[in-house]
Amino acid sequence: MTAAQLVVHRDKELMAQAAAARLITRIVDAQSARGSASVVLTGGRNGNGLLAALASSPARDAVDWSRLELWWGDERFLPEGDPERNDTQARAELLDAVGLDPARVHPMPASDGPDGDDPEAAAERYAAELAKACGPGDHAGVPSFDVLLLGVGPDTHIASLFPELPGVRETALTVVGVRGAPKPPPTRISLTLPAIRAAREVWLLAAGEDKAEAVALALSEPGEIQAPASGARGQQRTLWLLDRAAAAKLPPQLYPPASA
Repeated sequence: MTAAQLVVHRDKELMAQAAAARLITRIVDAQSARGSASVVLTGGRNGNGLLAALASSPARDAVDWSRLELWWGDERFLPEGDPERNDTQARAELLDAVGLDPARVHPMPASDGPDGDDPEAAAERYAAELAKACGPGDHAGVPSFDVLLLGVGPDTHIASLFPELPGVRETALTVVGVRGAPKPPPTRISLTLPAIRAAREVWLLAAGEDKAEAVALALSEPGEIQAPASGARGQQRTLWLLDRAAAAKLPPQLYPPASA
């Protein structure tokens, strides 16, 4: 696992634009090296801000969207097409505007899907889909994603792994159903930390004053049960993309001197 790298941008808009440019480069590099690329999307204001920046980027067409595999790190367990679902928001921000191969887009199950209102069964279904996509070199029950994106909540939650709840303690399963989440809606589906850590690169996005305490806490390495964001690490790279407001409470020794 890799030590965290930090990049701090002037504001959330610049952070989103820079992250979009960085992601385009990473996808193009992966496609050049292996023929395709895989990305795990995140929701929330920063995840959606990144997708909006991608949609408006003049470099967008450098990506061969038909050779991009898309997954999600978590989902609100709501009916298909619900405006609060992460995949619904992602389609509105970007996905409907680019030439994706529908067979390579893997939304998490909805509450009106084949598993009904059983989030554990839906999580098991998504875990099976991930396992089916594994290649010979994948050993964690999930593909070795090129980039896995995560937003960071004010309580340090990532995906739908909340402090002290059972999901963040899971070590065997790759996907879990989440009940009683402190952030509505209370029922969700989420990748687990072992699945997250299988990614080649993990990027954590945080912008705004309300994220400053969470960022400082997570980077002080308090333990993943109390601060799930501290447990998110990539195999080759762990990157925190912040704006100045979210970085405001970092100790001086952590604040990267070369940040823009």
